[in-house]
Amino acid sequence: MSSGSARSGIAIQRGIEIALEEINSKGGVLGRPLQLLVKDHHGNPARGADNIDDFAKIDDLVAVVGGLHTPVALYELKNIHVHKMIYLSPWAAGTPVVENGYRPNYVFRLSVRDEYAGGFLVEKALARGFKRIALALENTGWGRSNERAMKAALEAKGIRPVALSWFHWGTATAADALNDVMKSKPEAILLVANAPEGMAIVEAMAARPEHERIPILSHWGITGGTFFDAAKQAIAKTDLTFLQTYSFIDRQKESKAQHVINAYLQRYRDVKDVRSIFAPVGTAHAYDLTHLLARAIEKAGSTDRPSIRTALESLPTYHGLVRVYNPPFSDQKHDALDVGDFNLSQFAPDGAIEHLRLE
Repeated sequence: MSSGSARSGIAIQRGIEIALEEINSKGGVLGRPLQLLVKDHHGNPARGADNIDDFAKIDDLVAVVGGLHTPVALYELKNIHVHKMIYLSPWAAGTPVVENGYRPNYVFRLSVRDEYAGGFLVEKALARGFKRIALALENTGWGRSNERAMKAALEAKGIRPVALSWFHWGTATAADALNDVMKSKPEAILLVANAPEGMAIVEAMAARPEHERIPILSHWGITGGTFFDAAKQAIAKTDLTFLQTYSFIDRQKESKAQHVINAYLQRYRDVKDVRSIFAPVGTAHAYDLTHLLARAIEKAGSTDRPSIRTALESLPTYHGLVRVYNPPFSDQKHDALDVGDFNLSQFAPDGAIEHLRLE
């Protein structure tokens, strides 16, 4: 809810609030209103785990909705399962967040899964004819999750990355990572970074002579902060595309999207139109997750979390904002989205996120 990726948390909060307004206007769940409580882990894993412990002390708390940071989610897993806390993930993409080894598994995700995301970005790079591909990854569980996925996808095509460079949170090592991979003369870079580090790398690329600039295909972490506002001049000088799953702009003619857009613009006065809705995947994913949770509570007939967890695994088909979930989850599948939901997107000159038409 604060620091460099704060917009991701705010976007998630807004998706939940819009869904809660709809749910509570129809009587809530089990005849009672759903309420949102907000805590801020500041991207700090230890604070995230403490927050889980604090939430577990609250009567009738039915679930926790996580945020952008895979490292925080991974650190929270033990506490989540000790407390039998339903954890809904609308953003954190690390494969082990869901494939965590816990049985029963209390984590349910409506977001990207890196096992698929790495392969998707590799596929898009190869489709553009690039063979010399370098990786620039943040040195966290999220980065390592993507390293495995990207290397596997490349090796399946008989290709190895020409360079791999790691950087830590904080911008100091991010530009160095770009300089390291550029020594291998790659044709494209696959980037896994959040907004602050991504900004440093894109600015470093833009600062190079024009003939030395190469395309960057990025994971979606860069969209979780004020990346465009801070780096728009550099973005204009670089070939930057990134992973997304949902666009209010592209889907605005659909009735459910129109409803959510109208509710968003009426409720949040800092956004003037559909093109100004920031971090749209956070809002869309959290909106659908909240409605799925409400249906699971009704199905369970109780605020008992183990019962709700079981109900989440057996929900019927749901026509959501992002897609038709048929079904959303099962006892073997706790990821609601797959690679068929992915798109490659870019920033328009006004900062709006637009899906590419020709990929």
